[in-house]
Amino acid sequence: MAPQTDIPVAANVLGTIGTVLWCIQLIPQIWYNWRQKKTDGLPGIMMFTWALSAAPFGVYAVVQNFSIALQVQPQAFCALSLISWCQILIYNHSFRPLRAALLAILFAALFAGLQALLILTLRGPYRHGVSYPIITVGIIAAILLAAGLIPPYFELWKRSGRVVGINFVFLSIDFLGAFFSLMALVAQREFDALGGVLYIVCLVLEAGIFASQAVFLVRSRKLRRSAKEMGVDFDEVEGAEKYVFPRPAKEAEAEEGKVGAVVVLDVEGGGGGAAVAESNTASGEERGNDKTNVTQEIREV
Repeated sequence: MAPQTDIPVAANVLGTIGTVLWCIQLIPQIWYNWRQKKTDGLPGIMMFTWALSAAPFGVYAVVQNFSIALQVQPQAFCALSLISWCQILIYNHSFRPLRAALLAILFAALFAGLQALLILTLRGPYRHGVSYPIITVGIIAAILLAAGLIPPYFELWKRSGRVVGINFVFLSIDFLGAFFSLMALVAQREFDALGGVLYIVCLVLEAGIFASQAVFLVRSRKLRRSAKEMGVDFDEVEGAEKYVFPRPAKEAEAEEGKVGAVVVLDVEGGGGGAAVAESNTASGEERGNDKTNVTQEIREV
């Protein structure tokens, strides 16, 4: 398909709306991460893959001569994704803020350099009818964009469909941004199928996350009501274990096997001596009648 030469006003308006939404989409998620000081349930690979996908996505938009708004969009998307990725490194992987920031800047520079190189390399041949290189770049962008939305599904599987760590304001804005960007392509003189795939993939996978949370809310309504009546967190209610990761039951079993040992050294007189006391205690579960404590004390004088 030839590059776009005449961009209708409607395409520019819709593309601008999509760009504005995608320029602010991750701000609620970034704010949410900062307030929580944790990013459990938000995969780091998701944010990094999104940042990486912005490079071929940007190349495709520029070479195809999309509206200016759609050309700016991947750059904003990349920057926000890298910021969120930094937070995951800091909160979940104990990176120092400076180290995480330097890594993000390094990758931003690498992605920008790659994008500039590909634009300069592919623009000429594409204008002369050689289209397969830019189509390949577009396919790579679509694959990376889709791949970035797959890791959250593993998090959903761990928690039986419950969404944890992903802010729904962010997800809603992202969904609307993809929708308006898709409509911008529809409004162009000629619809770009591959560009449209980038947005359709995003819409479908994000709709799946919304649906998963909706199913969770229906299935857990009694547990959530019980938690509200008891005045406790949902995770603390009996029966909510399958919606929590890691499973509390497994942690309890790990605690059950712990054995304590106390060694006491006692020195008496000039010759000295040692007293050793060992205590083995069963797990904290009540087993009915008696709890048996066995203590052995050995003294040597």
